[in-house]
Formats: sequence, structure tokens, C-alpha cells
Amino acid sequence: SRLNIGPKGFTGEKYGGATYWDTEAYCLPVYLGTTSKEVSKNLLLYRYNQLEKAKENAKKLGLEGALYPMVTFNGEECHNEWEITFEEIHRNGSMVYAIYNYTNYTGDYEYIKEYGIDVIVEVARFWASRVHLNKRKDLYMIHGVTGPNEYDNNVNNNWYTNYLAKWCLEYAAENISKLEKECIESVNRNNVSKEEVKTWLNIADKMYLPYDEELDIIVQHDDFLDKEFIKVNDLPKNNLPLNQNWSWDKILRSCFIKQADVLQGIYYFNDKFTFKEKKRNFEFYESYTVHESSLSPSIYSIIACEIDNLDKAYELYSRTARLDLDNYNNDTEDGLHITSMSGAWLSIIQGFAGMRTNNQTLSFNPKLPNKWNSYSFNINYRENKLKIEVNKDGINITNLEGNDIEVNVYDKKYIVKNNEYIAYRYVALS
Repeated sequence: SRLNIGPKGFTGEKYGGATYWDTEAYCLPVYLGTTSKEVSKNLLLYRYNQLEKAKENAKKLGLEGALYPMVTFNGEECHNEWEITFEEIHRNGSMVYAIYNYTNYTGDYEYIKEYGIDVIVEVARFWASRVHLNKRKDLYMIHGVTGPNEYDNNVNNNWYTNYLAKWCLEYAAENISKLEKECIESVNRNNVSKEEVKTWLNIADKMYLPYDEELDIIVQHDDFLDKEFIKVNDLPKNNLPLNQNWSWDKILRSCFIKQADVLQGIYYFNDKFTFKEKKRNFEFYESYTVHESSLSPSIYSIIACEIDNLDKAYELYSRTARLDLDNYNNDTEDGLHITSMSGAWLSIIQGFAGMRTNNQTLSFNPKLPNKWNSYSFNINYRENKLKIEVNKDGINITNLEGNDIEVNVYDKKYIVKNNEYIAYRYVALS
């Protein structure tokens, strides 16, 4: 809990071994699925132990609550570019999402009672002080931010940032309501009043979320659709990677997206969006995304699986799995990308196998890419160890260790008993 995961691990000195939001968004899910919950808990405690520093970071900006740093070793901000340090504030939401992810996956709600609620409350206070009310529209907005797409800086109302802020405020209110019944001490030590919770919910209810009715898509930020649009496939290949061939000024004025932005939000909250919404937004944004971040291909691959575009999903899986092997972005000499390694795992388990834990229910929606005959993996889920095997005939789920467990496969419930397995054959679909 004193340490964390640098973007290059121990494979190179770029980024100096500092901590980014990569851990919470991309590494934590891997540890949840492959290790004891204590490892994941330590990753959360790392941030809990730095809460006071995060509160200092927010105070330096004249804001309330806590702002976790973009880059850090000890909780203080170590990044020296203002458009990242002061504006890429979406990382704050990932700290809270990680707590949700951990408790939802492990069932360990005691963590929120003892530690997590302190972080959840202070992040909510930050968002409540960072928004402003547009009185003409009677909507809350967040101006002057940089979303996950770092090829577009200092924008107003980045959809992902606004949506994540809205969710954080609602999640804070939800947990306070629960803790008032189960552990009032957790509420009292954070001095949360009913009036403050009412304010959070009012902001969340009136949060502005950019949307274009004509294209019927989520809009990345207020001015995004004003750009000149050229698809990545129409760019001369010698222009890529952009960050090594174009000036920063030219990149910022372009329509090109470095990594998953709108799609990052759809990935986090996949149960909140319909198949058609995912498909429309994927098809629009993927055509302008250059994937010049190791954080990007796996997210697009997972969404591609959800919309049944398995050829594109496999292409993007291959990109994340082979990012450093094939030196796609001409930067392998700087060290290997930890998030392309975790991204390869995510692409298989959450992408092709369709594993989800929405509402504390373990479910699978497996699909087999055309180039594979089969794939298999083991996961830990709560007190169970499961083996998942997918082939051209169907799916086997074996309970290798633990108690009887309920699992959903293609929305159908099964009970998998200890040391037994269930077999789902595709013929059952007819």
C-alpha cells in the first residue's frame, strides 16, 4: 500500500516510475480477477493514504475536497504541464470508480465503511466546487478541462469528465444514504449533512452532457464537431504517429483522437448504454482515433465485441497485445507499456468473453473471433476460482474452488457447484 504501478513497470525509465490513473482504470481489474482481494485493496489504500495530499492539491487551486494528482510518488502533483496538472481532472473520478469496482467485484463493503467513503466524499466535494451553474440554461457545466484525449486541450464540457463527475456525486449520495443505516460513524467523521447531499444530487441532476441530435451521438466536448474531419484511414501513413511527425499546434487543431474518450465512459458504464448507442458512438469515434496511447486499443476492442464487430475487435486486441512487440508507436525503446499488457487481458476477459459484474452479478457473454479455435482462462471471483473455456461448440465454466456460485451466461442463470462445471452449447440459441 506504500507503492503503486508505474506506466513502464521496471522495463524503462520514461515517466520515472511515477503513478498515473492507469493503475485504477487498467491494472486494478486484472488484479481483481487474478489475485487475492488483498492485492487490490492495497492499490486502493495507496490512494487513501494520500488523501490529505489530494486535499492540499485541491486547495492550491482554490477548490474544496480532494484532487488526486495526475502524476505522483507521495500524493503531491509531480506533473509540470498546466493543461495536464490543472485540467485533466477526470483522473479524480477513476479513483472513485476503482472503489466501486473493488466493492462490486469482491463484495467487501467494509472497505467503504472504513476507508473508501472518505475518498468518495472528498472527491464529491471537489466536483461540487469545480462545476459552475449556467443560469441561462439552468445546467451545471465544467469548463477548462482536458479529457482522456490529450490531443484536445483546454476544452469546455468534455462529456466523459462531466458524466464521471455526475456519477461520482450520485455514488457519494447513494453511499451516504446506505451508511446512515449501516454505519453512521462513517458519515459523522466526514461531517456530511443532508443539505450537502441534496446539493450533490441537484448538481448531478442538472449536469450538462453534450449531445448532437442530428448525428445522434454523444459529443466529446462543446466545440468538437466544429473541427475539419478527416478519417485516420485517409491520412498518409508517414504522418503516423502524429506526435512524432506533426507540431503540437497542428495536432490540437485536428479532429484526431489520441485514445478512448467518449468510449472510456461507455466502457466504464456499459450497462447504461444500449447496443445502438454503443454502435453509433463506436463507429463515429473509432474512425478518427489514432490509438497513440496504450490505454486506447483495448477499450475500443471491448466495445467492438459488445456491438458484434469481431473482426475490428480482434484487430484492436492484436494492437494492444503487440503494441511493444511490433513497436506501433515507435517508442518501445522507452520501455514496455504496462497498460497494453493489462489491456490484452481486458480485451479477452471483458471483450471476447464478455465478463461483467454489474450489480454484483457475475455474467459472461462469450464470443469467438474468427482467427481463433478456442481460448480459456481462470479468474478469481470472491471466494471462487473459475475456469472459463470457449470454443466453436460453446462454453464450459468449471468451479475449481469455492462455494456454489450463480453465473449468468447470455442472460440465463446457472448454479455452478464446487468441483463441477456447466456446459452451454450454441445449439441452445435456436
